Amino acid sequence: MPRTPRAGLVAALLGLVLGCLALGPGLGPGFVLLHDMVFVPDPEFSAWTFGLAGGAARVVPSDALVTALAQVLPAELVQKAILLGIFVLGCSGAAALAPAETLGLGPRLVAGAFYVWNPYVAERLLIGQWALLLGYAGLPWAVRAVWRGRRRALAVLPAAAGGFAAMTVTALTALPVALTRGRRAAAVTAGVLVALSLPWLVVTALRPEGLAADPVGVEAFAARADTPFGAVGSLLSLGGIWNANAVPPGYGTWAGALARILLVVVGWTAFLRSEPPFRRGLAAAAVAGVLVACVGVSEPGREAYRQVVGWWGGFAVFRDAQQFVAPLALAAALGLGALTQRVAGGRAWVAAMAVVPVAVLPTMAWGALGTLEAVPYPRSWSAARAVIEADPAPGDVLVLPFEAYRRFPWNAGRPVLDPAQRFFAVPGRRVVSNDAVRVGDLVVENEDPRAAELERVLEGSSPDLAGAGIRYVIVDAGTVEERARFDVWLRRAHVLVQDRDLRLYRLDEPTGR
Repeated sequence: MPRTPRAGLVAALLGLVLGCLALGPGLGPGFVLLHDMVFVPDPEFSAWTFGLAGGAARVVPSDALVTALAQVLPAELVQKAILLGIFVLGCSGAAALAPAETLGLGPRLVAGAFYVWNPYVAERLLIGQWALLLGYAGLPWAVRAVWRGRRRALAVLPAAAGGFAAMTVTALTALPVALTRGRRAAAVTAGVLVALSLPWLVVTALRPEGLAADPVGVEAFAARADTPFGAVGSLLSLGGIWNANAVPPGYGTWAGALARILLVVVGWTAFLRSEPPFRRGLAAAAVAGVLVACVGVSEPGREAYRQVVGWWGGFAVFRDAQQFVAPLALAAALGLGALTQRVAGGRAWVAAMAVVPVAVLPTMAWGALGTLEAVPYPRSWSAARAVIEADPAPGDVLVLPFEAYRRFPWNAGRPVLDPAQRFFAVPGRRVVSNDAVRVGDLVVENEDPRAAELERVLEGSSPDLAGAGIRYVIVDAGTVEERARFDVWLRRAHVLVQDRDLRLYRLDEPTGR
């Protein structure tokens, strides 16, 4: 058998190659801005970075990590390093978790390749949830550490950096594995998970308004069918994400969908027939994850989720339940590795098996056929930030239109969570933008009390923005009608920066907050 260090290096290199293939144009100059994936140049620490402003502390501590790294490296390199790191960490982790005593290098590479090239990774990448994928990449390392009973905290660090959702998925996977080792192992693992969750737990506890979540999100974020096999069949093929715009091109064809679900079923079956020491624990986690994901598919299940979200806002993590099929992806990857070991008749067959995940999901390549493209921010954005930063007067920054997501022409019209909240964050000044999410006809209401307050102010025909504590207004998108309405609202404001991409207005005599 190959030595483990060598296998780890080869698996890491394979992950790097697959990452380059998956990201494609996203590795070019600029930033990939897509759905929830928002990186900005020269980010600064702010109350929002640490979850002390805005809605739920979902960006804690992931945004603080990015901001800290960006003090050393250009922020666009930080983004590329993190995205490539997900592939490297995940591929090498799955290869390391596959038992070296029974599997050769080739089968372990097959496991690693499938783990980072599947519908789960593709869809979460296209919806921009890099922080969740960071925890996903660390999942095999967490299982390995929990089973061995050492270095648990180190192995869970990727999930801890990812935040609430990443840690919840990791807990769902690690705790069943720990329970098969005994109560003490489970207690120690639970303690590590809680300790590394303190950054967002403490912040949430300190928030005077508590943790609120709109139960409407249960229906909005429930798993949906993105294959011909319905919602449950889509989940079993590791797909089923709620956002139709986060599905790779050509994903729903019968041939491709059938190949992908068969690959998962074959891998799962082979995993159950294999003999890794952690099999019972990981199998239990995979079953639990699929059940959690399937609950929201039915109306009674959605009603149950609405009830628990109403009891405590933290249960909102289960609204987007498709994310919990992650342990199934890991089990299927390990099963495919074990199957390769049993049937491999030579290196050519092993190489073919490693290529199968790419072959059944070819449109994940080259940044989902160009969807993951890096672009530069317009110069007017930097000019506006310089003006805001140089002004010592108090007052917040309001971003209009008051919508959470934007489609900028300079970003090729791709939907992205408005980057203004991060881009224009400067010490002592808060950027207020809408965090309500529209999914079809459903609207998941604001979680940020300040945003909800301004939403009420904006309902008037002539809102008193200065009286609401606003010093600057940024208009970075909007229809012709919306911009005309904003011009009326801001007719007495000073226009400091103006081009087709952005207008910056300054209001006199803000009340401050």
